[in-house]
Amino acid sequence: PPPTTCTPLALLTMKVALFLLALATGASAFAPSSMHSRALRKSTTTTMAFDMEASIQETKDMRLKHLEEQAMLALKLAVENHENPVFPNAMIAGDTVITHLLDRLGYLKNGKVTIMCVDTYHLFPETMEFLKEIEDHYGFKAEIFAAEGCADKAEYDKKFGADLWMEDVEQYDKVCKVEPFQRGLKTCKTDVMINGRTRWQGFERAYIDLFENAPIGGGLAKVNPLAYWTFEDTFDYIAKYKVPHHPLHAKGYPSMGDAKDTIAIPGVGPVENYKVVDGILTPISGEPLDVVKFENFEFVGDKTKWLDYASERLGRFQGLKNKDGTTKTECGIHVAGAEQTFDRDLWDADSKVVEVSKDGLISLKEGGDKPTVAVVYAPWCQFCQAMETEYEGLAKELSGSFEVVKFRGDEEREFVSENFDVKSFPTIVALKDGKMIKYDSEERTVEAMKKFAESA
Repeated sequence: PPPTTCTPLALLTMKVALFLLALATGASAFAPSSMHSRALRKSTTTTMAFDMEASIQETKDMRLKHLEEQAMLALKLAVENHENPVFPNAMIAGDTVITHLLDRLGYLKNGKVTIMCVDTYHLFPETMEFLKEIEDHYGFKAEIFAAEGCADKAEYDKKFGADLWMEDVEQYDKVCKVEPFQRGLKTCKTDVMINGRTRWQGFERAYIDLFENAPIGGGLAKVNPLAYWTFEDTFDYIAKYKVPHHPLHAKGYPSMGDAKDTIAIPGVGPVENYKVVDGILTPISGEPLDVVKFENFEFVGDKTKWLDYASERLGRFQGLKNKDGTTKTECGIHVAGAEQTFDRDLWDADSKVVEVSKDGLISLKEGGDKPTVAVVYAPWCQFCQAMETEYEGLAKELSGSFEVVKFRGDEEREFVSENFDVKSFPTIVALKDGKMIKYDSEERTVEAMKKFAESA
């Protein structure tokens, strides 16, 4: 007969069996709550997967739409609130975007905005050809300005010399860029200037805003519609609207300046690996194999070589140095002081500095009644502008003992070069007893110039 009571061993066996049965049939009832959470999270992640690339593109599109609207608002405010808006167009990527925006607003066909271009006579051949292309495409006619008194490159070479950019790059900038640029603004009666500078272009532009006030003629307004754009935004816009753009983007150039000092990016090492061939800075060993290109509205190669911060103009100003030995990063048009005066002369009618004619200056050189200090200057030259106050002070200090005179040399270059050895502006000379002594120092203070005059 079966036992009527359970032995301790049988009882233990029964408990183990029940426990194993519970694990087999209802293990989840014994699981910690965290196990439920992990299972749920895993399930949720799987069911809520999204297209990351599509989401990135959507947010980029949202950003570009905002930038477009912001830029168009800036242009509307500038154009509708001024009489003579002018857009100096260099036909680089950002400028082609602004050209397209102006067309969308109808400002090119109705003539409300004047397009102005500076031909340095050292541009890539494709640049002026591209200008003609966009003139036809958008239906406008650009106002073109170049070195004063030069109808073409041959006349420029005869008047200033083909090697001026190598002999004195700052003088070259004044003659070929700053003076024509400022003369263009004046000729077009500009009261608001549209330009394509951006914060992304480098530290010297890192804090520009949509609107500025430049100290020209009581305050020339400036609008920077792309101030907050990156270089990638610019090409995204070009691709989105199939905007006509410079053909050299398809040959590896992120930005196009003068052909003599602009290279494709990435390059082939230091500028010593290049030589100027037919006016174009060309790699001696041929173009690099990894050059980045923008063709058919998309990038080929590693686009970060172009798009990193401050990389837009990486290929520009190659081999060029400022007088202080620093690497050149600006052509002079946008640097401090370059826009100070283009619509007035230096040392006005109330000044103690006396203006003299060509004959008068020659007469003083041959021997005047009193010793003379003369400055040969150009009113658009930032260095002449910078010495205006000090030279006025010199005239007061030397009053009675010296004649202190001025002669505008940029309009009589051959004359001042032949008779006064003028190679750049300003040139200061002391004229005494039929002799001429040139002031070679760049310290243009009252004290320094007075000491020079009295010791001459």
